Parts: sequence; structure tokens; C-alpha cells
Amino acid sequence: MHTIPLETDRLILRKFEDKDMQPLHLLLMDETVNTFLPWFPVKSLEDTRTFYETHFAGKAYHFAICLQSDNIPIGYVKADTDDSHDFGYALRREFWHRGIATEAGKTLVAYLRKDGVPYITATHDKNNPRSGKVMRQIGMRYCYSYEEQWQPKNIRVVFRMYQLNFDGQDDRVYRKYWNLYDAHYVEKHL
Repeated sequence: MHTIPLETDRLILRKFEDKDMQPLHLLLMDETVNTFLPWFPVKSLEDTRTFYETHFAGKAYHFAICLQSDNIPIGYVKADTDDSHDFGYALRREFWHRGIATEAGKTLVAYLRKDGVPYITATHDKNNPRSGKVMRQIGMRYCYSYEEQWQPKNIRVVFRMYQLNFDGQDDRVYRKYWNLYDAHYVEKHL
């Protein structure tokens, strides 16, 4: 393992701590921020703590994104350790469109590469193309699209699946979603 926290000139990526529940709550309660995330906005600090314990506590590659100026979380960036190695992130709205998600993503990618993770995948709703832009900016490439009845929100969504291989197997494509959903295809214009 490598040194944590991970730092750039502007950001600190570190593990969430107990003192971070209020800043995390600000992120998780925002309906706009959570529109394209696979959960509903939280309603209380207790819900935030439960979310933290379920989704972040003890996870190897789940980090708070903090500014160097105050070390208070403004978002998160993560990669799962299951076979998808799913990459994801979220930022409070007032920090959107500043390149922070891309900077945090590139920092995490470098860490994962050094740690021997073979690849990452990520998906985004086709109605959220800015997320796809972040994925491309950190080096991911579009592989395919698929349609599913997305839970827990129970809405029909077309997802675009991206991947970045670290281990030299450049042609490898994670096919789980392709195989799982009958409605799958490659979009030519991407």
C-alpha cells in the first residue's frame, strides 16, 4: 500500500472520519447531486451515518475529496474491489465545473495503478454526458451501452460503460452488463 492521504496542489484525498458526517450529509442530501447516483438523497444525519457505514467505512479505495485549504470533504471518489472495480465520484454542486472530479479521479487512477488493480470500469446515464467527459479525461474509453430498469429508483436508464485497463491487456472489456441485459449495443458516435 502507498501513503494516504493522497495529495495534489489543490486537493487532499483521505479516508472519511467520524467528524466528516456533516459535510458528507450536505453532499448526500442534495437532490440534484444525487439525480444520477444509485440511491435516494438522505433525510437526516442518522441516514448519513448509516450510508457512511454501508458504503465507505473500511473500503480500501473510498476517499473523501477535500480542498487543501481546509481539509473538509466536498465530495468523494472511489473504486470498488469487486470484479467490476467500479469507479465513481460525487461533488457538492458549488464545486462543479472546476476540474475537481477529474483531478481527484486521475489521482485515484495513479494510486490504483501502483497498487496493482488490473482495471476500472464506470457507467453513466446517457442523460449525464458530463460524467462521461470526466471518465474520458481520466483515460477511460467507452466500450458499450446497455439499458436496465435501474434500482432502487425503478426507472429505465441507458448506461454507457467505460473502462481503463492498467495491466497491459488493452483489449479486455468487462462484459458483465453486456451479458446481463438484453438491450445492449455500441454507440457509433461516441
